[in-house]
Amino acid sequence: MKTQEQTKLTTYSDRIMSTLYSTKVTATGGRHGQIRSEDGLLDMKLALPRELGGKGDATNPETLFAGGYAACFENALLRVSREKGLRFADGDVEVIAEIGLSRNDSGGFVLSAALTVTLSGVDQKKAEDLVESAHKICPYSNAIRGNVDVGITVSVR
Repeated sequence: MKTQEQTKLTTYSDRIMSTLYSTKVTATGGRHGQIRSEDGLLDMKLALPRELGGKGDATNPETLFAGGYAACFENALLRVSREKGLRFADGDVEVIAEIGLSRNDSGGFVLSAALTVTLSGVDQKKAEDLVESAHKICPYSNAIRGNVDVGITVSVR
């Protein structure tokens, strides 16, 4: 028997033209629990960070989000660069994502994101153009746009 929520999700997913990739991760125990992907490649203990009063002896959702965002954004950057005829070596691009957790005015929790992007082999203007284009196509950027404040710093070396 489908619940109303499942029906809404199914209806939404039916409208998506074609899903390129899908994965499932199961969480148990919240921030003090465990996450495990359906393929078993991700199987991790979670812990509340020390800064929030926890033991800090395992990863947390914000760290996982930062890692995913940094990797995804770098891939988007490499893609737009290739489309413009540029090729970067692995050491020519670095993306650092910092995810912050804070409270809003009503006491709820909100995220913030800061990306620091460093490129080699291009001038500052070209680097900024590439990063702006990457920000437009990155799935993480698109998912949080309008909901999470994202600051981006671009530098060249």
